[in-house]
Amino acid sequence: MLEVVFYRDAHKRLSSIVARGHAQGGRYGKDIVCAAASAVLQAAWLGLEEHAGLRLDACSAPGTFSLRWPARSRDNAAVKAIVATAELAVREIARQYPKHVRVGRRTEKAG
Repeated sequence: MLEVVFYRDAHKRLSSIVARGHAQGGRYGKDIVCAAASAVLQAAWLGLEEHAGLRLDACSAPGTFSLRWPARSRDNAAVKAIVATAELAVREIARQYPKHVRVGRRTEKAG
């Protein structure tokens, strides 16, 4: 199961994305569900860096993915659009493939 969590800060703004696991929707390298979710998350990373010009705290490795963007950028319209679109797209993938993808929404812990 692939679990993708969209975190919000104390002001309810999207602040980070963490994905763990594998969708297991097919053989490794042939898993269209994992490929779809991965493409959405990689596009968000690219959009935040290249379009919005952000420096991210980011990690991508087999079975794990995380993106976190600076608090000062969270009210930026481009940032909001990029990450909200990523959340919508991953939620749609999870709706279509509920046995393979789970999406969560959590609030960051203060501190």
